Amino acid sequence: MKIGVDLDGVIYDSEKELRVYSELFEILDLKKNTKTDNQELAYQKRFVWTEEEKKQFWNKYHRPILRTANFMPGAKDVLTQLKQDGHELYIVTARGGYDKTVIEETIASLKDHGLDIFTRMHWNSKNKAKICQEEQLDLMIDDSYDNCKAIAEAGIPVIYVKDAPSKEFEHPLAQTLYNWGEIYRYITDQMKK
Repeated sequence: MKIGVDLDGVIYDSEKELRVYSELFEILDLKKNTKTDNQELAYQKRFVWTEEEKKQFWNKYHRPILRTANFMPGAKDVLTQLKQDGHELYIVTARGGYDKTVIEETIASLKDHGLDIFTRMHWNSKNKAKICQEEQLDLMIDDSYDNCKAIAEAGIPVIYVKDAPSKEFEHPLAQTLYNWGEIYRYITDQMKK
């Protein structure tokens, strides 16, 4: 199979950290309470912040979190096993849109952890469904409701990774899973069909 994988919230735990520090930033730095949607994963959509406030958060927390994020439990092992099982792996991520330096840092981090196993990497991806179609991916793994919806509607099976309160998503081509063990089981079960 040709499998696309998102980075933040799927391979890296950066989304968890961003949720924590966006709450703290709003309370401690901005001294306000503008959260509008607790089920939205992207901090840019969770709060009513000005562009200047988003920039402040980016500089104080976002950039450092992207550089130091840990791997999600099981991500390295399962990705390595999927590669050994003969699957082609592709990164399809929005990472690198605000700061191009994180691209090279991420590539170095993946290599340092033995994950230089990807056939191709797509950075600053604004239209993941289109990339999935162009790459003729058989499956995409993402944690964004909007991305999963668009990918499934484009006719590509998708795993919606959910590890926090977020919108429910149902589609015949979508499977909601909660960890890398479940992801591996699902993929191996699909290969048996």
